[in-house]
Order: sequence, then C-alpha cells, then structure tokens
Amino acid sequence: MRRLRYNVAMSLDGYIADSQERFDWIPNDDTVDFAALFARVDTYMLGRRTYQTVLANGEPPWQPGMRVFVVSRTLPAGPRDGITVVGEDPVAIARALRHEPGDGEIWLFGGGQLFATLLAANQVDAVEITVVPVLLGGGVPVVAVLPARTALTLTSSHAYPSGMMALHYGVPGADG
Repeated sequence: MRRLRYNVAMSLDGYIADSQERFDWIPNDDTVDFAALFARVDTYMLGRRTYQTVLANGEPPWQPGMRVFVVSRTLPAGPRDGITVVGEDPVAIARALRHEPGDGEIWLFGGGQLFATLLAANQVDAVEITVVPVLLGGGVPVVAVLPARTALTLTSSHAYPSGMMALHYGVPGADG
C-alpha cells in the first residue's frame, strides 16, 4: 500500500500560512534536502485553498507530469492546467490512491481541513512537520477541528542551522 504523508512547514504557534495566506515567513535553508524529499513522491493531494495559495505565492513545488489532485466543492471537477480537480469524497480518493500499485508516496500538501478529514478516516500514514521559529499570531492552522484525539509516534527529528526543527511522526492505526 502506498503511503500518504502530511508534510508541511508550521510556525511555532501552529500555522501553515499567515493571516493573509502567505508563507513568506519560511526561511530558505540550503541544508534542507528537497531533492530527497521530492524523489519519494509521485502524487500530490491538496485542498482548493492551499492550491490557490501556492499559485498566488509563486511556482508550485511539483514537477510537470506529476499527478496533482485538488479537492474542491467549488471548482468544476476535471483535468486542467496539469492538475485534476476532484469534487468527490476526499476519503474515497485517498483510499483509492493508496491502494494503487507502486511505491511512490502521496504528499498531502498543506490544507489543515483536508488533513483533519483524512486523519479521522485513518488515511494518513505519517505527519511530517517542520517547525519554523516564528510566531504568526494567526492564520491557517496546521489542522482543523478533529473529531477525536490522535496519538502520534515520533519516528525522527532533525534540527536545521536556520533554527527550524523537522519532526516526523507515524500514525498508529492508519489503514493499511
């Protein structure tokens, strides 16, 4: 079964974007191995707000030809501009992607609401958060309201010279 991981940068006070939905507060740290991070991924899944925020803030991180699914109840469903908009149940989509053959990972790229939905449905295998040493005071939270508490298991951590701290957790009980 393919892994679905939630990987985001988060302010110390728990936000993945500021109150203007920007993420220019994330430092450019040359010691982050982005090539290794992206090499494991062949599919991206994100919510509409995150997708529109990424587009408004510059080039998206995915390469041309990557599969990108944007979950939206407001955009018309179907392929366009190198992405596929899906209006169906995000849990069913995540489950289907996870059961496809292959070993490429699915990157749940931001979207605290989508993350909460998929986590509650046991579709998230890993939570990877890089804590940025900044306090934003408001913005888009790392996770929306959850129906129940979810315990995580620390699998690794790494401190960067910029002061960022990568924390990787497994999700016990994820389907698979």
